[in-house]
Amino acid sequence: MSKIGVMVCGHGSRDEGAVRQFEAVARGIRERLPQYPVESGFLEFATPIIRDGLDKLRAQGVTRCLAVPGMLFAAGHAKNDIPSVLNTYQTQHPEMSIDYGRELAIDPKLLRAAGDRVEAALQAAGDDVPRHETLLMVVGRGASDPDANSNVAKVMRMLWEGHGFGWGETCYSGVTFPLVEPGLEHAARLGYRRIVVFPYFLFTGILVKRIYDYTDQVAARHPEIEFVKASYLNDHPAVLDAFAERVQEILDGENLMNCKLCKYREQVLGFEAEVGLPQESHHHHVEGIGTGPAHDHGHDHDHHHHHHGHDHDHSHDHGHGHDHGHDHHHHPYPHADHPLGPVSMNKKSA
Repeated sequence: MSKIGVMVCGHGSRDEGAVRQFEAVARGIRERLPQYPVESGFLEFATPIIRDGLDKLRAQGVTRCLAVPGMLFAAGHAKNDIPSVLNTYQTQHPEMSIDYGRELAIDPKLLRAAGDRVEAALQAAGDDVPRHETLLMVVGRGASDPDANSNVAKVMRMLWEGHGFGWGETCYSGVTFPLVEPGLEHAARLGYRRIVVFPYFLFTGILVKRIYDYTDQVAARHPEIEFVKASYLNDHPAVLDAFAERVQEILDGENLMNCKLCKYREQVLGFEAEVGLPQESHHHHVEGIGTGPAHDHGHDHDHHHHHHGHDHDHSHDHGHGHDHGHDHHHHPYPHADHPLGPVSMNKKSA
């Protein structure tokens, strides 16, 4: 019978604080997986390196290693560099099999942790500025992989919508665009009273410090705007839970689709009230209409569903003002009163 061990693979940093924080995260994972030996190592810039951690596991008799990337998104390091190290090691030590798990990715636990960091910054800043007059700037690492970059934008959107901010923007610390300073300058021109800057990073380091430095520089040029710095994720309990979940996924052989973020199944930020609601189409009465020859449904639509009044250009005004002959019974949208939101599409409000 194989003996299972866990390897947490970090990127590494020249910043000692970042290294210490990664080690704290590894300890948190170890506490959540007491049934397995857990080691950690870095790809570059710090020690121990990944193969040192693998050596330690092998010395403890581990014959099956569950390796997870200690990274938020899958770009070059998670997709190429770490697998290369693991594959090389397995070739040199065929007595140990190594299974590689997925990155943290966009996950309800990570969104909860991010939401807590943003909320803590807002509480510290005070409630004198309404959410509708606040802009959220999420800063990602930045990569040459547009898939990873677009994930940062998705995180921003979910935080923006979950918290009901007036506006949301995304920028990056390097490699891609927009970078932090031009991104914040652009945001400053949009007319919001407060800008919350949230680095979507796991750990501190040179890049996070630069993000805060650029925030100070832009803030000095715009004294009329309050700039609020939110903390990065670090060892938030939900982050540690997500890491432990990634390890378990390897054992379970799961291939999870984006249903993880479905608001009917998980408590996605801002939509907690909709967990458990039945997933049913509100448009069953128009299924199949508009393609192919006319046909008879075979049942009587005497409940007014077919009287749409299509002079509203098919905009069903979800979440407000149903004036077209039937009620879709949508759950109330949590930010239906947003000044730039659903009511602005209602013809009556024009």
